[in-house]
Amino acid sequence: MADGGSSDGSLEIIKKFAPQLAGWRSHPDAGQAAAINECIARGRAPYVCWLNSDDMLMPGGLAALLRVLEADPSLPAVYGRAWNLIEGTQEKSPVWVEPFDIRRLARRCIISQPATLIRRSAWEAVGGLDENLHLVMDYDLWWRLYRNSGELRFVDHFAAINREHADTKSRNNRFEHYREGVAVVRRHSGFVPWWAKLIPLPLRWRLARLKHWLTQ
Repeated sequence: MADGGSSDGSLEIIKKFAPQLAGWRSHPDAGQAAAINECIARGRAPYVCWLNSDDMLMPGGLAALLRVLEADPSLPAVYGRAWNLIEGTQEKSPVWVEPFDIRRLARRCIISQPATLIRRSAWEAVGGLDENLHLVMDYDLWWRLYRNSGELRFVDHFAAINREHADTKSRNNRFEHYREGVAVVRRHSGFVPWWAKLIPLPLRWRLARLKHWLTQ
């Protein structure tokens, strides 16, 4: 359990459940990616994954992913399906997930991060998450795992729930999320996909994007 030095009562909750945790820490860090890298580096299990505070595993979800990963030692990672749960209404719908295809990955993120399981050796071979990224570190990781170790395997099983609420980072940092995503796909695929040109953005974000381009 990694907490970035919260002062909102999170520490009291963590301490309450500490006997059930393999370990925890609470201190300021260099961001989400750095915290994930730090905690995974402390472990020794042959497979790794992470859950944000927004997300949950489905019963049996991790076991379903583990069976596929253990059956094929050549796989760097596997991923399943996920539900998107809107906290306010409890409305649930499937996250857009597809069987792995590098051309499709260049057009959208077809992997739902909470529903993934990664071989530790593959994770360590690429150095974990890029700590310079704050919103699309998972999307970048899928590219680097593929480039270094081969295709990720899709498992047709609902493994996790992605909880959507008003305070999520991606919801409140749309332009930064967009900017990081464009940079990642350009770096790994060599081109900017159609969605980077056609995505409908509010006027203030379009103006911010134009200002960013003009000052580069």
